[in-house]
Amino acid sequence: MSLLEVKGLTVSFGGLVALDAVDVGVDAGETLGVIGPNGSGKTTLFNALTGLYAAAAGEIRFAGRELAGLEAHAIARLGIARTFQSSRLCLALSAFDNILIGMQAGRRTGLLDSVFRRGKLLAEMGEALERASHLLALFNRDLPARGFERVGQLPQIDRRRVEICRALASRPKLLLLDEPSAGMNPEETAELMRDLQIVREEMPGLSVIVIEHDMFVIEGVSRRVVAFNYGRKIAEGPFAAVAAHPEVREAYLGRETARA
Repeated sequence: MSLLEVKGLTVSFGGLVALDAVDVGVDAGETLGVIGPNGSGKTTLFNALTGLYAAAAGEIRFAGRELAGLEAHAIARLGIARTFQSSRLCLALSAFDNILIGMQAGRRTGLLDSVFRRGKLLAEMGEALERASHLLALFNRDLPARGFERVGQLPQIDRRRVEICRALASRPKLLLLDEPSAGMNPEETAELMRDLQIVREEMPGLSVIVIEHDMFVIEGVSRRVVAFNYGRKIAEGPFAAVAAHPEVREAYLGRETARA
């Protein structure tokens, strides 16, 4: 059963059509890869799914519910979490603090509890720290020991791990990863790919959509791939078939090179 169903999705900015009648679906527990050259509409898709951009036409149904008109925070509460290509971490805060921010939507305590029911508040905070440590350990067993360090002091790959942990902290049904390997060297990229496989094993019901320019990552983590160009979906299927598709080759290499 499809967890996410996107039909005829169109996003426009004045006279510019950023997404042109796009159809995309993701099943429960599936990892979908999204590829395409810069400006092809990949991140626009994520922004539309998370309520940052309004759709000019089309439908977005998540777990059977239409998302059109919902605010970003309401969509997040329904179970969609994301990362961004450019890090949105608070570098002056600790790794734990950043991950706890991702748990805010699911908090059971509030301001009154901090004054009149401190025991309840402390218990929830203890549970939150335990979950944050568990998430960090999925990626790197040594990382929880650095949980109280400022994120700005961590290497790039660990910052990216913290960012993914923050998204996972909300216990989403669908995780959107926008260029997770951006800024990493080949060794770090290979490590991150192993990390994502571990997360998939730990959370088999989690659906994931990955935007990536690194084809090694896309081939390694996704069984089905969608390719975009100029806001249109130009190919869909297994990685090998999409990579060999004439329109995909032309989008990346240019017309004459693709023909050659």
